[in-house]
Formats: sequence, structure tokens, C-alpha cells
Amino acid sequence: MGHITVDGLDYWVDRYGQGPPVMLLHGFTGSRSTWYDLVRLIEAEFTTYSVDHIGHGRSASPASVERYRMDRAVDDLVAVMRALGHERAVWVGYSLGGRTALQVADRHPEAVSALVLLGASPGLPTAEEREARVQADAALARMIEEDGLETFVDYWASIPLWESQQTRLTGPQREALRQQRLAQRGVGLANSLRGMGTGSQRWLGDRLAGVRVPVLLAAGSLDRKYVGIAQEMSATLPEATLRIIEDAGHAAHLEQPDAFNSTVLEFLRGVRARLSE
Repeated sequence: MGHITVDGLDYWVDRYGQGPPVMLLHGFTGSRSTWYDLVRLIEAEFTTYSVDHIGHGRSASPASVERYRMDRAVDDLVAVMRALGHERAVWVGYSLGGRTALQVADRHPEAVSALVLLGASPGLPTAEEREARVQADAALARMIEEDGLETFVDYWASIPLWESQQTRLTGPQREALRQQRLAQRGVGLANSLRGMGTGSQRWLGDRLAGVRVPVLLAAGSLDRKYVGIAQEMSATLPEATLRIIEDAGHAAHLEQPDAFNSTVLEFLRGVRARLSE
């Protein structure tokens, strides 16, 4: 589709399909291409908009970290949706994208008709936890700036969060994921860590009861931390559906795409009567 300009910043959006709008938000170091399998499955029934986050893919990577602050990024994404001609949409997000989608629901509830959150969290509950995460993300940002993108990408691929990918993804799939990460811009990833990291965002754990739309919470069964987070959120969200994707880690949409994508389609069909075109 091309760029949508919001307050001087370009966001790249791919549009496919027809029907109620679905906004798709990828994870950190990813891009809109992570959703292509899901798009192919649902485009006959839903209009999909796959968006590159600020600092990722073909969207802009400004030098000022202020533009990456979560509230600012959320406002931009809602403005993108409205520029596309919609007042409300289903927001689907993975990891960083899931945290962002949940922030959209809190900050702009009028813009959300339903949520699909994979490997997502409401943030960190204490100031001490948030500060520790801010410092950890700042160290990663310095690694990108001082040691280069390739060093960071190799380190990032080695962390325990991705352990399951060694057996759930093929060698070519892992290499394609590495090349996607290497295609990013260092300034964009570094500023994303500083501005949109889990420690930098508002904690929403005490605000989940106010999310009054259907929510699909998904996590890979091998991703025990996020299974626990999803279970905790499902106990508080008024209209939560919890689905655990078997034999998958954090990136269940990549490790078990058929199971994840069919779960999303089932959910979307179940709430379609409540969605606006």
C-alpha cells in the first residue's frame, strides 16, 4: 500500500482483503511481513493492515527518542488507522505489538473493537522493576550503537526467550529471521528499546477491568512466563478468551503458524457481529 504520514512521520502499511478492519502489529526487531500467513488466511473475510512500527521495517526511524515514547507511538498508530478511513478496528499484536495494542485499548478505547494479544504483557507493576528494565534496555541500545547491529542481532538470537526456535524452526527459517533483523536500522531499534520498552511504558495491570471489548489472549505452551501472564490477565479482563498454542515458544505465530492462525480466525469469526466495516 505505502506510507501513511502522521505528524511528519512516515509509517509503512500493507493492505489486503475486505471486511472489518484488523490492525496487525509485529514484535521488536520484526516487520509487517511476520503476518503474511495470517493475512492470507483471513483476507477473504477481513481487511488487514500490517504496520511497521516506528524504528522498524520501512517506517521512519527518527533520531529523537521522544517520538518513540509509548503514548506518542500509540497516538500515531490510531492516527494511521483513522487516515485509512476507520474509527475502530481489531488490534492484533505480538510481544511489543501486543503491549502496544493493549496500550491503544487503554488510551483510545473508542478505537478498539477487539484485541488479539500473543506473548504480551500489561507491563511491570513496580517502579523498581520498571527501572531495572529501563537500565537493561539502555544497555542493549548501547550495544547496538557501540558494537553494531550484527553483534546485537547475534546476541538477541541467543537469549533464552528464543530457545524453542532451535527445534521448532528450520535452519532456513532461522536464517530468514536473522536477515530480517539485520535489515533493521540501528537507530530505530535502539530508540525503540528506550522509548517503547516494557520498563518505559505505563503499567496497565490495574486497568484491565476497564477493557470492555473481546480479548483473545494467546501464548505458546513452552513460553511459561507468558502463559502465566496470559492466565493472570484472563482473570481480570471482562471478556477474555485464553488459548495456549501447544509445542510453541514465545513466537507461536512462527513456530506453530497453522494452530495460531486458525485460533485467530475462529476468534474473529466469533466476534464479527460486533465489528464495524
